[in-house]
Amino acid sequence: MNAYIPYGKQDISQEDIEAVIDVLRSPWITQGPAIDRFERAVADECGARYAIAVSSATAGLHLACLAAELGPGDKLWTSPNTFVASANCGLYCGAKVDFVDIDPKTYNLSIAALERKLAEAEKRGNLPKILVPVHFAGQSCEMAAIGELSQRYGFRIVEDASHAIGARYGDRPVGSCQYSDLAVFSFHPVKIITTGEGAIVLTNREDLYQKLIRLRTHGITRNADFMTEESHGPWYYQQLELGFNYRLTDIQAALGSSQLQRLQTFVNRRRFLAERYHQLLANFPLTRPWQHPDTQSSWHLYVIRLNLEQIERTHRQVFEALRAANIGVNLHYIPVHTQPYYQQLGFKWGQFPEAESYYREAISIPLYYGLTEAEQDYIVETLAEVLSNRAS
Repeated sequence: MNAYIPYGKQDISQEDIEAVIDVLRSPWITQGPAIDRFERAVADECGARYAIAVSSATAGLHLACLAAELGPGDKLWTSPNTFVASANCGLYCGAKVDFVDIDPKTYNLSIAALERKLAEAEKRGNLPKILVPVHFAGQSCEMAAIGELSQRYGFRIVEDASHAIGARYGDRPVGSCQYSDLAVFSFHPVKIITTGEGAIVLTNREDLYQKLIRLRTHGITRNADFMTEESHGPWYYQQLELGFNYRLTDIQAALGSSQLQRLQTFVNRRRFLAERYHQLLANFPLTRPWQHPDTQSSWHLYVIRLNLEQIERTHRQVFEALRAANIGVNLHYIPVHTQPYYQQLGFKWGQFPEAESYYREAISIPLYYGLTEAEQDYIVETLAEVLSNRAS
């Protein structure tokens, strides 16, 4: 049996290790200059004015919603095909959450479904304050259309770009905030680049930037321009609002800056492996991921959908057979509205049929920078065997 092949994994170089060691030997291991350097590098990479490093993408989404003034009585809409954090961020702010079904080809939020839901919500006086489009698997949502709808209906846009650093929409990098108020990247180890845990929030608006800076550090400012009275001295600070300790460390930022230098190398390799999967899986009884012509994915995930009517095994049997062969497949995602917590809020199976249909057929197969072509061949060969055999 082959060694275990995970669905995703970080790649740490000697340069990454040395960057972290340099910080450990420096006077600053938190709240120091490595944070500023990392933030500036990510902002420059994406073409955004401001970047704010935080402890996780969950924290980033929470702060983005707070900065955009989401609160009790407001509504946040997002995709059901995402990790729960994309919706939970609304609940953290006291808002109500709802979902927009997915496009059956991209698995991103459906523009047609969004248009229908907005028109109905406008008639009821029930429009969302914030929409969180999720760039699933590294492919951007159709942001120009979403941006046009935001202008028409007056909602704000927080991009959940956790999967998508290194991706492009049109002629710009994801994270430029061309059509949004804010965007959030994740740097969890299975993502394109890593800081261990960590994330960055991007924006082009100075008012949002200043608020995010305060909110990630307890709502505190040391900037006299924002104080309510004259500073008492160099030691003085003021808490202006209720914030959090959502900071990233210099240790993590140093790793992120080093990783960022290899971003295009990571993305190019993922694109090569994705194209190789496309070719190797061409005649299998499954649906390969489709790419919108306006997007260039960073390929965080490679998701197949089983054509169950053509095979003799169930979805679960295929999944378990691959796991038994030491292939660390996963499933992204269980539709959020089907989770028990959300069912207690009134959501039910059957409300978002495209996301539910996807869930019944989807499997994420391994894709990461260090995946070898021999390992990829083994995955494909094993999948062929599993799909051709009857269940025992």
